[in-house]
Amino acid sequence: MSYLRSSREPADETAGKTRRMTARGRPHTTQVDVIKPSRADLLAAVDRKVPDLIATGLHVLFCGINPGLYSAWAGHHFARPGNRFWPALFAAGFTERLLNPDEERELLRSGFGITNLVERATIASDELSREELQAGGRVFEKKVKRYRPRAVAILGVSAYRLAFDRPKARIGPQSERMGESVVWVLPNPSGLNAHFTPKALASLFCEFKQQVADLR
Repeated sequence: MSYLRSSREPADETAGKTRRMTARGRPHTTQVDVIKPSRADLLAAVDRKVPDLIATGLHVLFCGINPGLYSAWAGHHFARPGNRFWPALFAAGFTERLLNPDEERELLRSGFGITNLVERATIASDELSREELQAGGRVFEKKVKRYRPRAVAILGVSAYRLAFDRPKARIGPQSERMGESVVWVLPNPSGLNAHFTPKALASLFCEFKQQVADLR
């Protein structure tokens, strides 16, 4: 049974381009040699895992729903071209420049990490059952209590509602904590999420960053 909005991961024509930020903060797109996944490559990535980017005492642990096929193929979080996670981090000031997915380990140096509610990659997040999300939620809570980040951000309100049995939860800060960690829910940064423009997404990430800064 399907519970979540589809988040499909087709190969993208822009995969052969990479965006860098100039010294003045303006995006600069250059053509580089990048291997694009074929349909067979993506289908072969079903059920693969993307390793957690995590350490003890982080400022923020970001939590996606589960890896898409493009991310599983690439081996990096939020790797599909068009995903707005990395641009939102930069726009909100979490990073000094726009990082590429293969530069994700630079986040750890700044005290930020990434994990997922469900480890296995799927064609679409709506393939995940309520039971699978709830099991993932329990694993995530244990992970949070073990690594003790100051704050956690779950990226997807529908997934949060199902995983933690919070049917009325809304985007923004939550009243309950996980262990000692502040809990926020932010929108799914997938480019297929039409409910939030890049500007609106960046604004929410910025609001979250400001609250995290107050915890220091």
